Amino acid sequence: MKAFTFTKKQMKRTAAIAVAAAATTAVIITAAVTSVGTKAEQRKLPVYRVDRDDNKIAVTFDVAWENSNTDELIEILDEYDAKATFFITGDWCDRCADDVKKFAQAGHEIENHSDKHPHVEGINVNDLINDTRECSRKIEMITGRAPTLYRAPYGEYDDSMLTTIEGMGLTTIQWDVDSVDWNKPTSEEITKKILDNTKSGSILLFHNDLPNTTEALPDILKGLKEKGFEFVTVEELIFHENYTIDANGEQQPTAAGNIISNEEIEEVIAEYHDELIAAGITEEQIAQTAEALKNGNISLSGSIPEEMLPFAQEVIAKSKDRAGQDSSSGSQENSAPTEK
Repeated sequence: MKAFTFTKKQMKRTAAIAVAAAATTAVIITAAVTSVGTKAEQRKLPVYRVDRDDNKIAVTFDVAWENSNTDELIEILDEYDAKATFFITGDWCDRCADDVKKFAQAGHEIENHSDKHPHVEGINVNDLINDTRECSRKIEMITGRAPTLYRAPYGEYDDSMLTTIEGMGLTTIQWDVDSVDWNKPTSEEITKKILDNTKSGSILLFHNDLPNTTEALPDILKGLKEKGFEFVTVEELIFHENYTIDANGEQQPTAAGNIISNEEIEEVIAEYHDELIAAGITEEQIAQTAEALKNGNISLSGSIPEEMLPFAQEVIAKSKDRAGQDSSSGSQENSAPTEK
């Protein structure tokens, strides 16, 4: 059976990259990368948008100021049957607990926006953990639900911050359509910017406590509905497994088991087993890696040194092409979904 159409040298690199990628899922990426002598910096990214073609989008609000328009936001969102995600600070929970309850009771999603709204790029890890936990604790006390998502103050992030937040069980969420409402544009300018730039899978950013946002929101929601968009929470929009994040922060689905077939995984590992062992990867790591690959648990973002990422993506692309060719030769009933 022919596994890949690469040269012998490329195959060796492919095997090492595949092992390193899956090892990330098994929490052994550091050992794997170190063992093959790679020293390039790794770059992690939060989720900016989601690659999906079903016209689902997420309306989000950062909540850290006052509470002048809580009732109006709830009323407008309800009128257009739009469930939003509110990223709320712990400090706002302290000052406006009743408003947090109102948002939650109206069916909106309440997520973590830090406790004290600090600058988190370069922040001490323990300070970040304590601040994040405190916000989550306050939200859970009020709503009965612990947050699963995190939005960094000022939209700041670095590898350390993203790794720490991920280790706390939270997914960091950015946005791809920014209303820039904090800069006080007119409601017409806000509306035009949102309607012109939103596409399927978009995450929209607004802020509470702003009159221009309150004024623009009805026209925005109406216009988006007329374009065929469906409003969902961020938790409903994003993928929770079997995905990659590309260089633009777009979360892209990967069908479990379709990245590399089980037979191909076994062939690659068997053929290059000795080289992998020589590179410092243990038998246990190889076994964990094979299992992760077979389950489709691969996340390239932040897992592969940047100069190697294009090659790893080529491996995945060729594997997808091969899976598509295999399915097209079978029955229509068993064919794989068409790739975008």
